[in-house]
Amino acid sequence: MSTKFKYAAAISLAATFLTTLFSSAGSQASAQSFNAPAAIAATFISQPVVQPLAPTLSDTPEVSPEARASTLAELVAETSIPATLSKDLECLAGAVFFEAKSESLAGQLAVGRVIVARANSGRFPASYCGVVFQPSQFSFVRGGAMPAINRDSRAWQTAVRIAKIADEGEWKSPVEGAMFFHAAYVSPRWGKTRMAKVDGHIFYR
Repeated sequence: MSTKFKYAAAISLAATFLTTLFSSAGSQASAQSFNAPAAIAATFISQPVVQPLAPTLSDTPEVSPEARASTLAELVAETSIPATLSKDLECLAGAVFFEAKSESLAGQLAVGRVIVARANSGRFPASYCGVVFQPSQFSFVRGGAMPAINRDSRAWQTAVRIAKIADEGEWKSPVEGAMFFHAAYVSPRWGKTRMAKVDGHIFYR
């Protein structure tokens, strides 16, 4: 083999080697440039995703008693009668019975809620019995006692249910906040704010 041919072959081999080397380096650089956005994307995707938690029972407002029944009549029907009445609940039911047993459920509740409002006001006795038996307040109280009640009657059972609803604040009276009332057939000269007439009674603040 001539010296010129060996020299040319060596140059060709060197050129091939350099071309391969640069091509490999270029490929790696290209691969790095191409992969860089993927690495950034992966970093972005790996960030924690914050989602709102499902509401817990404590996050939701309590369901109001009104929402458990669509009407007062429905609530009354669903209200159980205690096996034994407390003295105060009996006084409250007695007032509802004697003052409004012939009236609508709303009228009975209005009477019951007046007694509850008085007992909670600080201006009257602090118990239902104290309010009911306060002298000169309720005409059905005679000699410091209520008349006899037929406790098997439907009217009494309704009065007890209304009293329980009024005591627990389970339904708003049509004259909620009233502190006084009188029969519609009388006209006392009271310097009080009239609210409304409900059945046979007129209610005042």
